[in-house]
Amino acid sequence: MSHEIKIPSVGESITSATIAQWHKEDGDAVTSGENLATIETDKVSIEVPADRSGILHIVAPEGQEVEIGAVVATIEEFAQTQGAEAPTTPAAPAAVPEQQGTIADATGSDRKNAAEEPHPRATPVARKVAEEKGVAIESIEGTGAGGRVTKADVLAASEPAAKAPELSVVAAAVPAAAPVDTASRTTRRKLSPLRRKIASQLVQAQQQAALLTTFNEVDMSAVMDLRQRVQDGFVAKHGIKLGFMSFFLKAVVEALKAVPQVNARIDGDDIVENHFYDVGVAVGTEKGLIVPVIRDCDGKSFADIEKDIAGFAQKAREGRIQLEDLQGGVFTISNGGIYGSLLSTPIVNPPQSGILGMHAIQQRPVAVKGEVVIRPMMYLALTYDHRLVDGKEAVTFLIRVKECIEDPARLLVGA
Repeated sequence: MSHEIKIPSVGESITSATIAQWHKEDGDAVTSGENLATIETDKVSIEVPADRSGILHIVAPEGQEVEIGAVVATIEEFAQTQGAEAPTTPAAPAAVPEQQGTIADATGSDRKNAAEEPHPRATPVARKVAEEKGVAIESIEGTGAGGRVTKADVLAASEPAAKAPELSVVAAAVPAAAPVDTASRTTRRKLSPLRRKIASQLVQAQQQAALLTTFNEVDMSAVMDLRQRVQDGFVAKHGIKLGFMSFFLKAVVEALKAVPQVNARIDGDDIVENHFYDVGVAVGTEKGLIVPVIRDCDGKSFADIEKDIAGFAQKAREGRIQLEDLQGGVFTISNGGIYGSLLSTPIVNPPQSGILGMHAIQQRPVAVKGEVVIRPMMYLALTYDHRLVDGKEAVTFLIRVKECIEDPARLLVGA
């Protein structure tokens, strides 16, 4: 009995998916629970397992986009396939040497007939023109009926001889251009669903929001010193390293509390203000940028946040991010510094109203209490929807983040 394998539903807003990879070949034997394929939607990648054992027959090829619920393969159970007969091997084609010999004999016969014919057939006008032009009519290949040489054949044979020197000069002066192999110079492929979604979101943000970016810089000395002092004990107790992102998540929560306009969004003619702190952390993957959301950051410890970040990073690498992991964020943090970015203007993730860009830490000279000293500095960039957030609120937000990072004790006492 044959059973259908269909694309499962992964969310109300998702109507199609692309078959990213078949892990089995057509005709392979599969067992129940074995991973058959990986499919990609505009938000997540999911695995499609076999629901029974049998022989796999693939219907939709790798790379094809299909509707949710569409049949992409069938599994024919072993009980049915065991009695099936092997496909009959097609009969070998008949030997052709004898036929080839016939062709060769015919060709030889034609050549013999041609050799026995003293002069090619030609029209009287063609013979007269050949005499006038001084062209040997025996050397002309006829294009008329039955191979007859015509007047046009004679004229064509006489013209190249007259123009040969001129053509050779032109050929020597202008060498023929080498053909260009355009196929090897470019590669064309379809956008993945995730890449299409990213493109759509970015265009939507640019078209529907009044985006503005404000910059500041932060001295990372205090955070770096604190991490160095407590890192060993932190790892021993929690089994995970203390990173910079947990400090920034905590600092962003304090800034969102201080400037609630950034923790809001525009919905038609209304302003929707959020009273929770679910912050997205942009994660780069081979397939594109995704933004898993750390829930209730205000109530989580540094260790909880670091574990959440590490868990999402692992799921992203393995392609196990779920749709619910990406929904509901009120603000986003993007760390371009891990790639070496010194400064950038990030784009908000609709319908959110703000995104904070972190950048590379550099040793730079700065003035401290009237003296020039070298400090590890990071540029910060806040991009926000200017329809909702004014410049004053944006600057206040960045200063609050700066205060919490430069004096991390504030994060512990809420000062």
